[in-house]
Amino acid sequence: MSAPFPALLRSVVLALLVAFAAPVFAQASDPTPLQFTDTAEEARFHRLTAELRCVMCQNQSLADSNAQIAHDLRREVLDLMRQGKDDAQVKQFLVDRYGEFVLYKPDVAPGTYILWFGPLLLLLAGSVWVGRIVAKRARQPAPAIDDTDQEW
Repeated sequence: MSAPFPALLRSVVLALLVAFAAPVFAQASDPTPLQFTDTAEEARFHRLTAELRCVMCQNQSLADSNAQIAHDLRREVLDLMRQGKDDAQVKQFLVDRYGEFVLYKPDVAPGTYILWFGPLLLLLAGSVWVGRIVAKRARQPAPAIDDTDQEW
């Protein structure tokens, strides 16, 4: 009869460990919402954060992400705006810190040519390849059909 007690004790200890460890895995939420001085500042902030990528989530904008780093970067963007920096300077600050990855629409530059023109080049190369196959098949004579053995 002593066997159920250790199993019960293990279950209780495991449940307590899970209960106390759960907050460790929870994401910290932003304790205070951002306060804007006017609607123009708020509109500019939302427009700017929609153009920036969360460096942790990778597929969400800074405006959409709930990651802690996104909260921190939103505060940083607002601070830079209040320091009098324009949108280009704010973006450049984040690019200097995190690389061009932070921009949803990177500038057309020699380092990003493959990003901008690569899909077009692949499409053109595929079109040329398909065109050559079609032209080659068009030059081949059609096989003769021998229908003398067929009965209809």
